[in-house]
Amino acid sequence: MEFREVVRRRRMVRRYDDRPVDRAVVDRALTHATHAPSAGFSQGWGFLVLDEPADVEAFWAATTDPGDDADPWLTGMRTAPVVIVPCSSKAAYLDRYAEPDKGWDDRDEARWPVPFWHLDAAMATLLILLTAVDEGLGACYFGIPPEHLGALRERFGIPDDFDPIGAVTLGHRVPDTGAKGSAATRARRDTAEVVHRGRWTR
Repeated sequence: MEFREVVRRRRMVRRYDDRPVDRAVVDRALTHATHAPSAGFSQGWGFLVLDEPADVEAFWAATTDPGDDADPWLTGMRTAPVVIVPCSSKAAYLDRYAEPDKGWDDRDEARWPVPFWHLDAAMATLLILLTAVDEGLGACYFGIPPEHLGALRERFGIPDDFDPIGAVTLGHRVPDTGAKGSAATRARRDTAEVVHRGRWTR
């Protein structure tokens, strides 16, 4: 598939059929993720892959409340056979930039105007989403409620120096008959509205 077509077809998919996903495809998506750029080639990311039914169910049990079962969004999302939890490590970046070739002699977080550890993990996550399209699959990135992060860490042994930045469901897409995303009710902004050449204009 041409890259422009991959980008055009990318959508957040919220319902999947019951076919398993070939593990080789999942591995390709993760390999692509590791080719994302990272500041100082810090590569401060990690990916928790849940592709066994019991582990996927444990993910939803850890990240949702019992009363959420009637939610149509959650009902659709729980049909995904694979969940990937991308994580970022701030420590990896602070350590990397305290090395001699970077010229800093401390790990002061104030040196960073934005948290590149999260940005780089997000770029890696986008490569997973694009790979899904290229492989004829569907995927959806979503946030994890902060009140459930502790349970997620405990259940799956996520170390303290890695922070989940969200999660990605992956599977064979079916028409989404559940909750509709914002793209169904909001128009995509035209390029002319968001691109400012030479000077920011309104």
